[in-house]
Amino acid sequence: MKHFRPLLLLGLVLLTASTLAACGRPNATTTTKPVTITFWHGMTDQHQATLDHLIRQFNHSQTRYRVVGSGQGDFASLQRKIIAAAKSKTLPTIAQTAYTNVPTYVRGGFVTPLNPYLTAHDLQDVYPVFLDSATYQGKTYAFPFSKSARILFYNQKLLTKTGLRVPRTWSELAQDGRRVHAQGLTGVAFDQSFMSELDDLIQQTGTPLVNSKLKVNANSKSALRATHVIYDMLQAKTATTAGTDGYGSTQFFAGKTLFYCGSSAAIPIVQHSAPKGFRWGTAPLPSYQGRRATSIAGNDLVLFKSASPAQRRGAAAFMKFMLAKPQTTYWAQRTGYLPLTKAAQKDAGFQRYLAQHPTAKAANQSLSFGFQDVAFLGYPQYLLALSQATDKMASQHQAPEKAMGTLQTQTEKIIQANR
Repeated sequence: MKHFRPLLLLGLVLLTASTLAACGRPNATTTTKPVTITFWHGMTDQHQATLDHLIRQFNHSQTRYRVVGSGQGDFASLQRKIIAAAKSKTLPTIAQTAYTNVPTYVRGGFVTPLNPYLTAHDLQDVYPVFLDSATYQGKTYAFPFSKSARILFYNQKLLTKTGLRVPRTWSELAQDGRRVHAQGLTGVAFDQSFMSELDDLIQQTGTPLVNSKLKVNANSKSALRATHVIYDMLQAKTATTAGTDGYGSTQFFAGKTLFYCGSSAAIPIVQHSAPKGFRWGTAPLPSYQGRRATSIAGNDLVLFKSASPAQRRGAAAFMKFMLAKPQTTYWAQRTGYLPLTKAAQKDAGFQRYLAQHPTAKAANQSLSFGFQDVAFLGYPQYLLALSQATDKMASQHQAPEKAMGTLQTQTEKIIQANR
């Protein structure tokens, strides 16, 4: 018994000490569950596979957050689902969308600025043309993500056969179309709508369709002259639109046109869809009146107000991850989208990639003169009106003066109604 009490006291001391020590440090068997970042997007096929790969890389790179990507079909379906989810309060953490939707989202009160989570330092290396569209009402609401440039595809075999070269100006393009018309060939194919090329041409006049002060210039003298460039080619049948085919690449692949105006994001599709032995290349869009301009299209990421503080930080971490040179160059190489930063563009590995894949050069060369439309409330309605104007000129042979005059009136009403 004399020895039992000291042993009992010693056991109690050791038990107390071990209990206190356990309270002072985390339990080795306890793990913190990562914060889930839900991400809706409109990527499909190879683009989706590439995005899924990058999401897995991000999730494996750290343990605090877990991004869960969810394809929502095409971009039109994605947009409808975002609006529906905003009404039912079931929005994801982040989603892919056109930056021109941001004014509508801000008015609806369901997006939040990225400024508290992404600093100017985080974005300092991003190309200015991408950042211009990211800001609305003095705040950063959009994060550049899948960006593409309008470029010119050319059929090398037909150019060799006809003794022509890649046109440097729209005048040369129109002239090439006239030269090959007698041979049963068409100069250039546009997609179902030529509104992107029309937007580019009018931007090249130095006066955009809608400027930063929301002044509409659709029926200005310079805009009408630029519109006639495409309209006159369509009337002379030296240019064609895709019609129900959707994309001008169908006629281009069939060897019926020398050129095709399309998106750089279509490059991987062209690579997989072109007939065997089909020799093609890409070039920047032709210039007009000595000026160069090409529209930068694609989608951005937005952060929804319903996200928790932890989810917002996680979303920002994912965005920063996508900006890093290895990720943005991989994204560009696999999808045809543009690298987001200057450092990625100058990267030796990316430059080697361009040397090995010359069809990717045109889009990257276009960055220095790329532009994006100004975003404003009512932009989707304006885009519909622009599409209707180009359709009337292409399919109903309506003169530019009438079609663009109608567009002028409609756009002014849209802007006025949303002030």
